[in-house]
Amino acid sequence: MIRLLLSIAVNLIGSALALLVASWVIEGVTLQLGRFLVAVGIFTAAQAILAPFVFNMARKYASAVLGGIGLVSTLLALWVATLFPGGLEITGGLAWVAATVLVWLVTALGGWILAALVIDRWWQRRQGTPRQQRHRPA
Repeated sequence: MIRLLLSIAVNLIGSALALLVASWVIEGVTLQLGRFLVAVGIFTAAQAILAPFVFNMARKYASAVLGGIGLVSTLLALWVATLFPGGLEITGGLAWVAATVLVWLVTALGGWILAALVIDRWWQRRQGTPRQQRHRPA
């Protein structure tokens, strides 16, 4: 249960960072601070729900595009997040493409890094392995 909560926290932090970076870097991506947490929550939930669905649909009907599943689910999650007014706005085709790629990249890298740092440390503490013994060669 704790591992699930840590995973959710990692995803929320990664999504928040990705949306902030996109709003700072890409012209046409606007993030309203008042509804920032709502936009992050909606994006994260949409991504969690849509990614497996898109993967299964692609696997069943278009296996050649399986590599782009993350991009497709990110695009769909961004679109869902923009449906709630006052949070995230994306205007222009180039902004949509750039935001999709950048948010996908930041959430993927951030998720891997944060998961490695947070979840691995939690797991090591849970196992009761002293820190000095973890990295000692056998």
